[in-house]
Amino acid sequence: MLSLQNAGKRFGPRILFLEANWLIRSKERTALVGANGTGKSTIMKVLAGMESLDYGTVQQTRGMSIGYLPQEGLALAGRSVFEECLTVFDELREMEKEVEWLGGQLSVLDHEGPEYEATAERYSMLQERFHALDGYALDAQVGGVLTGLGFGKEDWSRQTDEFSGGWQMRIALAKLLLAKPNLLLLDEPTNHLDLETRNWLEDYLHSYPFGYILISHDRYFLDVTIDRTVEIWNKRLNIYQGNYTKYLSQKDERRIQLEAAYRNQRIQIEHLESFINRFRAQATKAKQVQSRIKELEKIERIEIPEEESVIHFKFPQPPPSGRMVAESDGLSKSYGAKQVLNNVKFAIERGDRVALVGVNGAGKSTLIKLLTGEEAPTSGQVKLGHNVISEYFAQDQYKVLDGDARMLDDISRAAIKVPEQALRSLLGCFLFSGDDVFKPLGVLSGGERNRFALARILVSPSNFLLLDEPTNHLDMRAKDVLLEALAAFTGTVVFVSHDRYFIDRLATRVLEVEGGKVTSHEGNYEDYLRWKSLADGSLSVEMTAKEKQPEQPRNGAAPASGPEETDTAASDRPRRLNPIKQKQMEERCAFLEEEVPRIEAAIAHTEEQLGVYVSAAETQRLTELAQDLRSQLAAFTAEWEDLMGQLESA
Repeated sequence: MLSLQNAGKRFGPRILFLEANWLIRSKERTALVGANGTGKSTIMKVLAGMESLDYGTVQQTRGMSIGYLPQEGLALAGRSVFEECLTVFDELREMEKEVEWLGGQLSVLDHEGPEYEATAERYSMLQERFHALDGYALDAQVGGVLTGLGFGKEDWSRQTDEFSGGWQMRIALAKLLLAKPNLLLLDEPTNHLDLETRNWLEDYLHSYPFGYILISHDRYFLDVTIDRTVEIWNKRLNIYQGNYTKYLSQKDERRIQLEAAYRNQRIQIEHLESFINRFRAQATKAKQVQSRIKELEKIERIEIPEEESVIHFKFPQPPPSGRMVAESDGLSKSYGAKQVLNNVKFAIERGDRVALVGVNGAGKSTLIKLLTGEEAPTSGQVKLGHNVISEYFAQDQYKVLDGDARMLDDISRAAIKVPEQALRSLLGCFLFSGDDVFKPLGVLSGGERNRFALARILVSPSNFLLLDEPTNHLDMRAKDVLLEALAAFTGTVVFVSHDRYFIDRLATRVLEVEGGKVTSHEGNYEDYLRWKSLADGSLSVEMTAKEKQPEQPRNGAAPASGPEETDTAASDRPRRLNPIKQKQMEERCAFLEEEVPRIEAAIAHTEEQLGVYVSAAETQRLTELAQDLRSQLAAFTAEWEDLMGQLESA
C-alpha cells in the first residue's frame, strides 16, 4: 500500500530519523510511538503528503486514498454540522442527481430510439454503483457517526463555527470516518473525546474495513485498537508485533540485547585499539597494524541513547481528615430551566479515590464545583467533614495563575519541603526542561499552563483533591508520575478523566452522573462497565447461564459428583481477579501496611498530648482526634485483612 524507503528527516540541524524503512500493508492497525520531539507527527505528515523527506522516498499504490487528522488547528465554517459531514459524499450526491435526471429522461425518450438505449444503459450502471456504495443510506451513516461522537440531534442543524475547537475536531474526525480512506492517519484522536465517545471509537475502529495509524497517549485505547507498534527510537524506526503492552515487553528485551551487543563491540574495539597502540611503532607489525586499523574503521558503532530518567514523585502527605470527607443531602442544581442534578445524595469517605463518569453535559464538572464551593446548589447542601482541606484543579486552571511570575519561582513558593532539584525534575517530566523553567507563566499556551498548574498541585496537596480532567495535555510519562503519586496519596481524591487506563488503575469507586442522578459503584471502571452490562441486559442470559454451568468432562461422561457437590465446588472455586484490579489491591495493601504504623504513632502522640492539660477546648479537640484515629486504624486493619484474604483465595 505505502512504504518509506531509507527515509530521513531533519528539523533544523537536528536529525529526527534516518534510514527509516516501513512497509504499511492493507488493513494494518498500527500505533506510532516515541518520546516527545522524536518526529511522530512529522512522519504522519510525510505519509499524508503534507511534508517532504530530506532523504529517501515515499511510494504508494496508485489510487490509494489517505485521510489525516492533525492534533489541532482545524476550523470549519459556512455549513451546518450535518451538511458539512455530507460533503464527503459529494461525488455520490452528484451521482444521485444524475440518476434522477436520467430517470426523468427515460420517461420522455422514444423507447425505440438509440438515445433511449444509451441513457438506459448509463442509468442502470449508475444505479448499481450507487446501490453498491450504499448511497441510499447516506443520512443514516452521517447520523450514526455524529451520534457516536457525541452530537445530539439538536446539534446537527447548528452551524459548525458555533462549536469550540475540540468539537470542531470531532466534526473533522466524523468526516474522515465517513469518507473511509484506505489509510487513516489519526494524530491524538482521543484528545477531544470523553470516555463514552472513546469507547464508541474503539468499536468503530474494530470494524473499520481498511488500515489506520494512531498516535495516542491513551494506553488502553492503543491496547484494544492496534496489532502492531512502530517506535521512533535512536533515530530509527523499530517495528514490534502486538499491541502497546506487548511492545513494552519486547522493547525491554530488545534493549537488553542491544546493551549486550554494545558491550561485546566495546570489547572488540578495545582489543583492536590495544593491538594498534602496542605495535604501531614496530615495522615488522606494520601490515597487521594497518589491517586492524581498517577493521576498526569498518565497524558500525552501536549507540545506546540515554533513556529518559524515571521520575518517582510522592506527594508531601497532608494532615488526616475525619472519616467522612464529604456528603450531600437533597443536592440539586439548575441553570435556568435546565436541571443538571436533582435531589442527589452520596457520601465520600477518607481514602476514597472516586472517578466521576457520565456523558458530556451530564454534570460531572458541576458536581466537582459544588464539592469545592465554587458554585452554590439550587437546593440541598454539600457538607465537608472534620479537618477537610480541599484543592481544586479545573479544566481551565491556567486562568488563575500569575502571568508575571516565573515558573520555577512560582512552584517553589507553593512547594512544601521540596528541594529545587526535585522541582526541576518534576517540571521536566511535565515537559518543561532547561531554560523553560525560567519563563514567565504568561507566555505559555493554555495547555502548557494547565500542565504547570497540575505540577504545582503535586507539591502542595490538601487532604481532599478534586481534579477535573487532570490527564489532558499530558503524555504517558507525565501520566505515570501523576498516577503513581495519586496511588500513594493518603488523602481523598475525586476526579474526572477520559483516560480508561488512568481510571482503571486509580479508582476505588465510580460515581455515575446520569439523568440528574448520582449512582455509586464499588471498584474501578471495568467493574462499573460489568455492572452496567448486567443492568442493561447486554450480557446474554445464555452466556450468563453458561458461566454458571460446571465444566463437563471432555469425553462427554456425566460428572462424578452430584448436583449438590457440583454447586458446592463451583462456589468454593476461587474467582480469578482482573490483573488491573489485583494490582490495585496489592498497591492498597502496601499502602495500608505503611499507614497503620503511622496512625499508631499518631495515636500515641495524641495520647501523650492529652496527658498535658492546656484548656478544655484543646482537650476536647485531642479527644475527638484520638477517636478518629482509632476508628481509622480499625477500618484500615479490617480492610487490610479483607484484601489479603481476597488475594490469597484468588
